[in-house]
Amino acid sequence: MKEPEAPEKDLYARLHLSPDASDEEIRKAYRQWAQIYHPDKYQDPQMKDIATENFQRIRDAYEVLSDEHKRQIYDIYGMEGLNSGLELGPKLNRPEEIKEELERLRRRREEEKLFAHARPSGSLLANLSVPQYLEGGGIIRGMAMSSEVQSQISKRNTVAIGGNLVVTGKAGTGAATVLLRHHASSAASIEFMATAGLRSLVGIQTTRQVSAHSTATSGLSVSLRDGSINLSNGWTRQLSEHTVGNIQLVLGTESTIGVGWQKKNDKTTAAGEVKFGTSFFGASAHYTHHFSSKSHGRIAGRIGSTALEFEIGGGRRISDFSTVRMLYNIGIQGISWRFELHRAGQKLVIPVLLFRELNALVATSTLLIPSSLYFLLKTYIVKPYYLRRERQKALEKMESLSTQVHEAREAAKRAQKLLENVANRKKNKQLEKDGLVITRAIYGNRKLIRESSEHSEVKDDAASQLLDVTLPLNFLVTDSGQLKLHAGIKKSGIMGFCDPCPGEPKQLLVEYMFSGQKYTVVVDDYDELFLPQDIHRI
Repeated sequence: MKEPEAPEKDLYARLHLSPDASDEEIRKAYRQWAQIYHPDKYQDPQMKDIATENFQRIRDAYEVLSDEHKRQIYDIYGMEGLNSGLELGPKLNRPEEIKEELERLRRRREEEKLFAHARPSGSLLANLSVPQYLEGGGIIRGMAMSSEVQSQISKRNTVAIGGNLVVTGKAGTGAATVLLRHHASSAASIEFMATAGLRSLVGIQTTRQVSAHSTATSGLSVSLRDGSINLSNGWTRQLSEHTVGNIQLVLGTESTIGVGWQKKNDKTTAAGEVKFGTSFFGASAHYTHHFSSKSHGRIAGRIGSTALEFEIGGGRRISDFSTVRMLYNIGIQGISWRFELHRAGQKLVIPVLLFRELNALVATSTLLIPSSLYFLLKTYIVKPYYLRRERQKALEKMESLSTQVHEAREAAKRAQKLLENVANRKKNKQLEKDGLVITRAIYGNRKLIRESSEHSEVKDDAASQLLDVTLPLNFLVTDSGQLKLHAGIKKSGIMGFCDPCPGEPKQLLVEYMFSGQKYTVVVDDYDELFLPQDIHRI
């Protein structure tokens, strides 16, 4: 069970302050801690280094909490808001104003980061034919490639430059395209496009959100070759939370009308379209199901005046940016496999025509044989490999976390070392007047704390998740014989404390003496603690 999320208040814990502390209380706390941790107070080089390390932590906390605007940012966004480089103007006082300004500045920073990098995309298709190769020809029957680079040239303007090249047999064609997109507002945009090549044309297209759920698109293109004009209109509407419908109408040399829909959620994606033209008609649909975050299956089909085919297959994500896919296709063109590799915006596609003629035995074999091989490989090779890799990652993560916890524990011990003299002096004063003395204090894993409250000794295997904080708590006892730890502040941030078990729920066990009586109390990590109290008496 992990700890509940809580606002970051570590800087308050360092200075032992309430989140509601006044400016004077912040200054007073800083002066008190500076007397302990200032490097000039120590002659021994080792002690001076320890003091320098902890004095820097105290000074960092004071610099934030003593600045009104930095403190407001910290209270809302924590150190993330401060480290992001965001700054507020002097006229922002209310928390809602600060939140609004921070969100605006954060969006601008993300946009600037996006503007600084072009976004390339492209694809390479190598069309292979086994029958052609067996007949004495080359195995490659055609290739195609396309590439596009899109760049944000200003807040509202985007430019895209691309091109494509297609080679089939001994014939080929290509084209180059330039597109400029201008966002006139958050609900409207306009695109200017020019294409040079076999079908050179220029065009313009406008898009506008006409309602909360509907978008309309209108376009005009003119062919530079014969002067023909094409008009296009499209409408898209959000039919439900996960479903979108669209209608597309094109008037020109090749007039068409199409109606389609798409449904997408966390597990499935489905889409379908019906299109009619002056010389053709067709319908297509596909369905993709995500079995996990890494693998998916796909079924697709197409029927029409020029096509009749069925496709089935699946894919797997092999890294954070790469996915491989294998699909089986059967139709009037024959039987084929298609391999795909997707990485970021790049795509490699290799269709392999296996047979031109349709045969039931061949069709079944070409589907079952690779499917069987895939499941055998996945079961006996791929899955064990991924399990070993995941175990290795888990071990490396545990080792890294263990190192961080060890370093934090050593830092806490160093901080306690500088508190020792003052803590012991305070403890002796309290003993003289029979006041508040912390006899035992342990901070760490909630389950182990409960066991420790029942037994005075801690098992060796549990010690790594617990931290003795008797000394820093004695240091925090006031001259009047009281101790208060503020609510809403994670106790691991207190000077001389650390987090001995990250991610686990924690508690603090305190045993103390007051007026000759024994007391004990256990509190959760973010709860307030005030000593002494009669209800703690044993």
